[in-house]
Amino acid sequence: MGVTETDEFAGLVEPFRRELLAHCYRMMGTFDEAEDLVQETFLRAWRSYGGFEGRSSLRVWLYKIATNACLNARERRSRRPLPSGLGPPADDPDLPPKAAGEVVWLQPIPDTVVTSGLGDPAAIVTARERLRLTLIASLQHLSPRQRAVYILREALEFPASDVAEMMGTSVAAVKSMLQRARASMAQVTDTAEQVVEPDEPKARVLLDNYMSAFENSDLDALERALRKDAALEMVGYTTWFSGVETCLRYLAQVIGPPGTWRMAPTSANGQPAAAVYRRGDDGYHAFGVAVLTATNEGISRIVLFSDPSLLPRFGLPPTPTHSTRSREVY
Repeated sequence: MGVTETDEFAGLVEPFRRELLAHCYRMMGTFDEAEDLVQETFLRAWRSYGGFEGRSSLRVWLYKIATNACLNARERRSRRPLPSGLGPPADDPDLPPKAAGEVVWLQPIPDTVVTSGLGDPAAIVTARERLRLTLIASLQHLSPRQRAVYILREALEFPASDVAEMMGTSVAAVKSMLQRARASMAQVTDTAEQVVEPDEPKARVLLDNYMSAFENSDLDALERALRKDAALEMVGYTTWFSGVETCLRYLAQVIGPPGTWRMAPTSANGQPAAAVYRRGDDGYHAFGVAVLTATNEGISRIVLFSDPSLLPRFGLPPTPTHSTRSREVY
């Protein structure tokens, strides 16, 4: 391709970057791999653009390339779970949590990379719903091809004929895979959970109460913010806890004195989240990201991703600043 053709191609495909990133994330369960696969998708599309004759829409063509790139990558990857996907909750919060060993975990995705620029409030809500942590974790239980069909039909609402064309199979095969995927998802997805959007006042209050409780080592305030059936997961450990009393018994051991933690508001997977900093001998340093499931009755789940490298992905510095705590992220 010449310069003009390259510019033309970039202008055509760039508007699809955000939704393709969300698609690859749903397929893979990690932000890092999703970004790499979007780049691979654009590279493959650029190389074959000369043969694209418009037999399908550009969007269908790009999704076909992206889906097959993800399927090829999934053949070399195991599923990426959360701790709750590996077994029942622990009974004794006084025992040290069990390290995970070789498990490769699910990652969160910053809301800004998939919702920024979406002017339609309804489109933003829909984008968030399709990225909830519960959904992404549930998708991990499907085979790669079932996952692709489920995402393309249920989340993206492509016609079965388009999905069949994307995956090189028949409409009947697509319908069969979708039926099996729906049955599997029904067994692992909590459809009764009614979450609060991260920019709603209730979610903001819960997030602020959660951050303040940690920063002030106030377990009573933390208890008030949590639902009775709240769960706590710590990515990196197979141990997780369910029930507010059990969660608080564990948190009492790690919360430390006031000032041990600093937090900053953000949002991930369509949910309120907190960037977490921990105090060391030489000041505060990035610790990870806590993603909250906020409901009208309180916080029903906390998933802590203890990975300092996540914070730059959320546009946050490695150490907190004076403006970090009050930054607008919604």
